[in-house]
Amino acid sequence: MKNLFHLAFPVHDLDAAREFYGGLLGCSEGRSSDRWIDFDLYGHQIVTHLDPALAGVKMTNPVDGNDVPVPHFGVILPMDEWRAFAQRLQSKGVKFVIEPRIRFEGQVGEQATMFFLDPSGNALEFKAFDDMSQVFAK
Repeated sequence: MKNLFHLAFPVHDLDAAREFYGGLLGCSEGRSSDRWIDFDLYGHQIVTHLDPALAGVKMTNPVDGNDVPVPHFGVILPMDEWRAFAQRLQSKGVKFVIEPRIRFEGQVGEQATMFFLDPSGNALEFKAFDDMSQVFAK
């Protein structure tokens, strides 16, 4: 079995989280309570915990001409899957913090990226590489 990543983070509303992660992103739901929900995000466990005071982006950092929200999390997808996912989100009217684009074009680490927020203001980044050897390239 491969190693799995686990991330727990705060949200302000579990019903909104369920609609966003389950409905929009298509994450299957695991265990839950009246305070948290487990989701399967591309085979990794993410857990939304009810804590309205802590949810949301706290700052940004400049990266290749964009203000990248911090903190953020997401998944690196195969390029064709990333393109299809970006189109699906666009067709559903998702408002992007950073529109789907190529970052570091023609440089080491060239990648496709997009950022958007969940209903609690938590930032997600989904990215892709034509050349997966570039993921950790310097």
